Amino acid sequence: MTQVVDLDGVLVSAFVINLALALVTLGGLRWIMGWFDLWRFVWDPPLAQFGILICLIGIYTLIL
Repeated sequence: MTQVVDLDGVLVSAFVINLALALVTLGGLRWIMGWFDLWRFVWDPPLAQFGILICLIGIYTLIL
């Protein structure tokens, strides 16, 4: 993926696209973990969600 993405004349950083994809994925993971009540195994859910978000941003940066 290039450093800058052109969306109808608006230049958007690739990091913003990766962040948006990571947030959508994190939303899905939060819903799944809530549905199966898996948050009870996590000591600090907001900290775990932040860590997952950072990992997802890194994965999307490497893949795309």
